[in-house]
Amino acid sequence: MGLLTFSINVTLDGCVDHREGIADDETHAHFTRLLEQGGAMLWGRTTYEMMESYWPGVASGEIDAPQSLKEWAVALETKPKYVVSASRRDFPWTNSHHLTGDLRSAVQELKDSTPDGVLVGSGKLATALDRMDLIDEYKLLIHPMITGHGPTLYQDGLPSTRRLELVSAEPLSNGAVAMHYRRAD
Repeated sequence: MGLLTFSINVTLDGCVDHREGIADDETHAHFTRLLEQGGAMLWGRTTYEMMESYWPGVASGEIDAPQSLKEWAVALETKPKYVVSASRRDFPWTNSHHLTGDLRSAVQELKDSTPDGVLVGSGKLATALDRMDLIDEYKLLIHPMITGHGPTLYQDGLPSTRRLELVSAEPLSNGAVAMHYRRAD
C-alpha cells in the first residue's frame, strides 16, 4: 500500500494561494523530485483546471518556459492524475482519470493500488481527506513570507489536532524550507 502525501506551498502565515511563494528553479526542481518519486497525483477539480490550463502547453513546447518548468511539466504529463469532482466528468489531459464513488473508499483503493504513493496537492481536498484520517504524511514547502491573506492551510478546520513526527527539514538557498512530517498518531 502506498502513502497518501499532502504536498503544497505554504507561507509562514499559512497562505496556500498558488500566486504566492518563490517560483524559481530550485523550487520547481524540488517539486519535480517529489513528483518523480510518487506514483500518482490527486487533485480537486479547481486545482486540476488550473494545472490543465498551463502545464500541457509547457510540456508540448507550445508555451515557452525555463528548463526547470519544462522538466516539471514533462514529469507531470506522464504521471497518472486523479481528479475528484462532482460537477465535471471529462478530464482530457494525458493520463487523467475521474475518481468516482465514495471518496473514502475511492482514495483508499487508489492508495492500495499505488505502491509508490499518491501526492495530493489541493488544499480543500486534503482537508476533507485528513478529516477521514487518510493523509499519511505532509511535505510542505514553507516560504519565507507573510502574505496576510488566504486561502490558508486547513482554513475549514479539523476535528482534532494532528500530532506529527519530523522526518526531515531541508533548507533551500532561496530561504524556503522543505518540511517532511509523518503522522505520529
